[in-house]
Amino acid sequence: MDTRYPSQEEMKRPVSIREVLNLSQQALFEQAYLRARLLESSYAGSLYPPEAWLLAEEGSLLLVDVRSREELQAIGRVPGAMHIAWQTGVNMIHNSHFIQELDTLAGRETAIGLICSSGYRSAAAAATASEAGFSRVFNVLEGVEGCRDAQYQQSKHGGWRFWQLPWLQD
Repeated sequence: MDTRYPSQEEMKRPVSIREVLNLSQQALFEQAYLRARLLESSYAGSLYPPEAWLLAEEGSLLLVDVRSREELQAIGRVPGAMHIAWQTGVNMIHNSHFIQELDTLAGRETAIGLICSSGYRSAAAAATASEAGFSRVFNVLEGVEGCRDAQYQQSKHGGWRFWQLPWLQD
């Protein structure tokens, strides 16, 4: 088994939002499916923030933010995204009702994009949803803030906010 992480070229990370706008829905989903295979993910696919934004704007993807309520209040949120916490409270306790809450939002065949702060919790949530029978669940890579850099800063190299996508700060 090859344990190296695929390159940005292999992952087909978009260079610009304009590039994403020039792709069809089918092409965006096909790239997402390919990324899931490259990452050996158990869920349907992986989308970059501008791809998830476009698909959600077009009504082809239900975007669900899995961050805690505290994170939404402190950091902000994606307009129009639904919210189901994967973990709750300052101790980040797993939400044992996550699948039940997801069931109330969407059917098992609905295309659902899960997003968190950096893409790690949403990947775990996507794997769990897939195991529970959601066949079209996607992880939003980079999340809303992206991974931390060497200076422990986020939103510098990736994430929803890096791409300057719609954002609400309450």
